[in-house]
Amino acid sequence: MGTVTIGVSIAVPEPHGSLLQELRAGFGDPAAHGIPTHVTLLPPTEVDSGALPVIEQHLSAVAAAGRPFPMRLSGTGTFRPLSPVVFVQVVEGGSACSWLQERVRDSSGPLVRELQFPYHPHVTVAHGIAEEAMDRAYEELSGYEAAWPCTGFALYEQGPDAVWRKLREFAFGGSTVPPQAGAPATRGTQRAR
Repeated sequence: MGTVTIGVSIAVPEPHGSLLQELRAGFGDPAAHGIPTHVTLLPPTEVDSGALPVIEQHLSAVAAAGRPFPMRLSGTGTFRPLSPVVFVQVVEGGSACSWLQERVRDSSGPLVRELQFPYHPHVTVAHGIAEEAMDRAYEELSGYEAAWPCTGFALYEQGPDAVWRKLREFAFGGSTVPPQAGAPATRGTQRAR
């Protein structure tokens, strides 16, 4: 069957997601367009592809136990010198993110794993690029603000092209939204008045 690399995250919604992704690309981060703007709940993890149905059941149960919460981003932070990352800070919703990521990696589920670093919810805006560009990202986004109601999270898979694609969304309270990729687009007609 083989293995796949998956991740679980909370997407940063529009227009914030695209804006931060474009800024990340503008700072010279070559990975910017392959990574949707997000707050990580499970970092890249290699799993057996046959385990995906069990993983989806587990994530459905985690989402069913969750409730919507306010998310707010404000200002910047960095993990340097420990890790070459500049990020936008999660200033509201961080404790809910911590609760979720613990459940995603729960010892009774299929995604048990140790983290390389202690969990710290954030939105990466520069990773592994020149120090001057990291400094610029830190300064230019120091006044950045965004807020939205977080209503769920999603499962992503990294393709052979290193691009992360959404497999499925999980809405809090037990309802799930199936993936829309490849679904025919429907467009409603609007009558002029």
